[in-house]
Amino acid sequence: MEPTLPPDPEPSAPEAAAPETPAAAPPAPISPAVAVAAPPPLPEVPAYRDRGTGLMIFGVIQILLGLLAALMVPIIALSAFVSKLAPGGTMRPGQFVSAVATYAFIAAALIGLGIGSVQMKRWARALTLVISWYWLIMGALATVLLTAVLPVMVRGVLAQAQNSAADTPSADMSTGIMAVVLTLIIVVLAFFLVLVPIAFVIFYSRKDVGETCRHRDPVERWTDRAPLPVLGASVALFTGAVYMLLTGMTTPLFPFFGRYLTGIPAAVCLVALAALDGYLAIALFRLQSIGWWIAILAAPVRILSVVLTFARADMMQAYSKMGMSDAQLQMLNSNPMFRGHVLLWWGLISMLLFFGYLLWLKRYFKPPAPTQREVVSAPAV
Repeated sequence: MEPTLPPDPEPSAPEAAAPETPAAAPPAPISPAVAVAAPPPLPEVPAYRDRGTGLMIFGVIQILLGLLAALMVPIIALSAFVSKLAPGGTMRPGQFVSAVATYAFIAAALIGLGIGSVQMKRWARALTLVISWYWLIMGALATVLLTAVLPVMVRGVLAQAQNSAADTPSADMSTGIMAVVLTLIIVVLAFFLVLVPIAFVIFYSRKDVGETCRHRDPVERWTDRAPLPVLGASVALFTGAVYMLLTGMTTPLFPFFGRYLTGIPAAVCLVALAALDGYLAIALFRLQSIGWWIAILAAPVRILSVVLTFARADMMQAYSKMGMSDAQLQMLNSNPMFRGHVLLWWGLISMLLFFGYLLWLKRYFKPPAPTQREVVSAPAV
C-alpha cells in the first residue's frame, strides 16, 4: 500500500504586520530663491531750509557795494587834482592817503566777504553778520547826525548866496531845489546806512543760513573758535587799531586830556593805542579774562580824555598846527559838524555804546574752573 503524502500546505497568510502607516507625502518642491531688489534709500531730508541761493544773492550785493567803494578811489584822486585849482584848497598828502586807504580797505573787505558768501563759507557768514551789526548801529547814528546837520549847512550856504545876490525868483527856486536835493541825500544815506545793513542782519542771523554754511563748509574755521558777540568786539577793536595806525602815519591828531597833540607826539600816542587795541582784539578772541578787564579799565580813561579835550581845546588851532591853510580852516569853521559839540556827542555816544557792550560781554569771560590738583578735599569729620 502506497503511503499517502500529506497535502501541500496552503499558502501561508501574509505575516501579521504592524498596522499600515500612511505613506509619507513627497517633499514639496523648493522654489529657487528669487533676489528681491532692496528699495532705494530715501534721500536725506535736511532739518533746515537750504539758503544757498540767498547766500549767493547777498554775496553778489556785497561785491557790488565793494566795487562802489573802490570807485571812490579815483573820485578822491580827481577831487585832489581839482582842489589844486582852488586858492588855498589843496588837499594835503596825508588826507589823500588816508581817504584812499580807507575806501580801499572797505572795498577789499566787502569784495572778500562777498566772494566768501557766494562760496558759502562759515567765516564769511560770521564776519558779515558782526560787521552788519556795527554798520547798522554806526549808520543809524550817522544818519541822525547828518539829518540834523545838513539842513543847517544848506541854510548857511543859501544865506551867503542871498547876501551876495538880490532877492529874485531864482533865489526862491534855488531854495526849493536845495530842499529837494537835501531830501534825496538823506533818503540815499538812510538806504545805504540803515536799510541795507538791516537786510544783511536779518538774513545772516537766520538759523537756516548758519546751518547751510555748516553743511556746505563742514571744516571748522577760525571764526568758530569764539562766540559771535565776542568775535564782533574783536573785529571792532582790530578795525580801530588799523584806523589809528593809519591816522598816526597820515594825519596825526590825538586828544589828550584837554589838549590836542599833533606831529610826532600824536603819532606815538596813536601807534601805542593801536598796539593796545590790537592786543585786546586778540585777547578777547581767545576769551582771556585779563583782556576783558584791561578793555573795561581803559574805556573810561579814553572817554574822559576825549570829553576833556573837546570841552577845553580848540580844534581849529590844532588843524592850523597840522599845516592847513586859512581857506581850509575857514571851510571847516563854517561846517556845523566842527562847531559846537556835534562831533563830541557823536563820538561820546559811540564810545559809551561800545563800553556798555563790553560790560555785556562779561558772561563769556568766566574764570577757569579749578583743575583736579587744585581741588582740596575737605577733612573728614
